[in-house]
Amino acid sequence: MRKNILSNLIAGLLLGTGLMTQSAWAVSDLIEIYREAASNDAQFASARASLLAGQEKSSQGLSGLLPQVNLLGTATKVNSEITQLPPLGTINSHYTSKVLNLTLSQPLFRWSNFQQYQQGKLSVALSEAQYAQAQLDLITRVAQAYFNVLAAEDNINYIVANKAAISEQLASAKRNFQVGTSTITDTNEAQAGYDLAVAQEIQARSNLDIARAALEQIIGKTPGALAPLKPGVALNGPEPTQMEPWVASAETQNYSVAQFQASYEIAKRQVEVNRAGHYPTLDLVASRNLNKGFAPNTLTDSTTSTNVGVQLSVPIYSGGFTSSKVREAIALRDKAESDLEFTKRTAAQSARQAYFGVTSGLAQVKAYEAAEVSSRSALDSNKLGYQVGVRINIDVLNAEQQLYSTLKNLAQARYDTIVNGLKLKSAAGTLKEEDLQAVNALLQR
Repeated sequence: MRKNILSNLIAGLLLGTGLMTQSAWAVSDLIEIYREAASNDAQFASARASLLAGQEKSSQGLSGLLPQVNLLGTATKVNSEITQLPPLGTINSHYTSKVLNLTLSQPLFRWSNFQQYQQGKLSVALSEAQYAQAQLDLITRVAQAYFNVLAAEDNINYIVANKAAISEQLASAKRNFQVGTSTITDTNEAQAGYDLAVAQEIQARSNLDIARAALEQIIGKTPGALAPLKPGVALNGPEPTQMEPWVASAETQNYSVAQFQASYEIAKRQVEVNRAGHYPTLDLVASRNLNKGFAPNTLTDSTTSTNVGVQLSVPIYSGGFTSSKVREAIALRDKAESDLEFTKRTAAQSARQAYFGVTSGLAQVKAYEAAEVSSRSALDSNKLGYQVGVRINIDVLNAEQQLYSTLKNLAQARYDTIVNGLKLKSAAGTLKEEDLQAVNALLQR
């Protein structure tokens, strides 16, 4: 019976079945969770709305280069009283004056408007980079939250298995004490170990609730059971295998770098926008006026006039305001350049960290796989020694605990390696949904 219990517990830990509180039909895989997140994650929805808003910057910038047309209409009630010299007397006039004024202005040379148009296009690129980064962040956040839940379930399985083994040891110690083959100390030690396992289980279940709540925050609803990794799944290393190409890609293709590159270009254009305050402007202007309604007893009923020309405006002095704005823009441009350089270095460092996380994770997985084989052999040997009387119950218990711990650490190493692989591609700016599908193929449905 003890062997069957142990085999079932180990099988559950290897398969990552967790507590199995959800029915089989409710099991979700990583792609299903990701699609739920893409539809319901508030952070990603915010990025999507920000993209739509940012795309309007191009049209706003273009408007400064296009004609501006305005129509102004007024209607004025006129009551006048004109007193004339005798014998003419007083003349009273009551009439309505109506005026329509249609004006058109087409910029011919406005350096600031042209630079603002360029800024608008750069703002669109900035919004697109921000949205692309939000997509990559969503993939890594979903994967991290998903495997955090699996790790929390594995931890509970380990603790439950450990508690079951200690419970058997406690029962055995009590029986041996009753027949006089062991001391009360053995019973007290077993009881202490069991109580500790109970406390650890309470904490582990709380950690699972926290992990599931974090996933719920992303997908907008309570997650069901999650598909675990396949037993003995093999993980591939990064491709290319060298770190330098990943770092170089991060410095040029990382979407955070793209954002700050666009911000730097916008800041450069802003210097020109402010400098344009020193430059003359030239506009084509045209207007058409209609005046209708004049004083009675005049020969005029309405007038129409059309004017077309160019308007030149030359700034002379603005109290130093324009020069100050130029100096401010230059300082902000230098700041944007420093921010860009910092972001490149940060992206490169993130790529290095993720690369080392993958390579060291693969080494850990290999080491834990070897430790699993050794732990199983040690457990079998202790069981056999216990049966022939050369080992005691505590030896078997220690061997079981060593195997449980190895299995849990092996699963955690696999989760960390997978997530670091996604983070590595995210830092390099090459992460795609297809990479998440490749991870999903490692899961057991």
